[in-house]
Amino acid sequence: MTDQSKGVAVVTGASRGIGAAIAERLAGDGYAVVVNYGVDAEGAESVVAAIHAKGGRAAAVRADVASEGEVSDLFDRARQMGSLAALVNNAGTAGLRVRLDEQQTDGLTRLMQVNVVGPMLCAQRAVRAMSTARGGTGGCIVNIASIAAKAPADFSGMTPYAASKGALVTFTRALSNEVAAEGIRVNSVSPGVIETGLITPRDQEMGALSPQGRTGRPEEIAAAVSWLISPEASYVTGSDITVSGGR
Repeated sequence: MTDQSKGVAVVTGASRGIGAAIAERLAGDGYAVVVNYGVDAEGAESVVAAIHAKGGRAAAVRADVASEGEVSDLFDRARQMGSLAALVNNAGTAGLRVRLDEQQTDGLTRLMQVNVVGPMLCAQRAVRAMSTARGGTGGCIVNIASIAAKAPADFSGMTPYAASKGALVTFTRALSNEVAAEGIRVNSVSPGVIETGLITPRDQEMGALSPQGRTGRPEEIAAAVSWLISPEASYVTGSDITVSGGR
């Protein structure tokens, strides 16, 4: 059963894949979970149903993380469920897999809005709620980055995506320093190739070339997030944890 004293965890982009696994893991850890989604309402409700079936608390909330107004509504809804304890910035888009000189400006702008501005908007609201300097009790923020930021040569045709994830790792480090004295820890997780419904045959081949010889599982990313949010990681902030099978 959910221990309400642990507070609320907001997981963006949680209707499927890595986000869904994180939401279910944190619910199992005892958090009330806000399952954010942008389009896939059915998927988000399925995640909520799975959490409820195990005695947890969860609610599906639609919000475009690139919209300041919708992010505000998302955190207002979270506040109705209890005190905010954790934010996991998982929502993201890969964009088109084409060379940079073939990218359209609208697509580039949208990718950066979702992958970089969105996590910043969400973190802004989370810091306001968690900061001990503002009357909060502290908390944790985990940003889901990507191994693409460290090994861009493996992600041909995804230059803007790799750049956005690199920005997210840098943002993690900078924000962690800014709020460390206010009871807030900020870290990131950089997954390798993970087995979700979105990976391509080429991704599968890349996963097979990892030292472990396989793709990762969403639950393995969720485990890393769970640890970073837990008291066992109380002295960890400003760190990026690579979960990539050794890549």
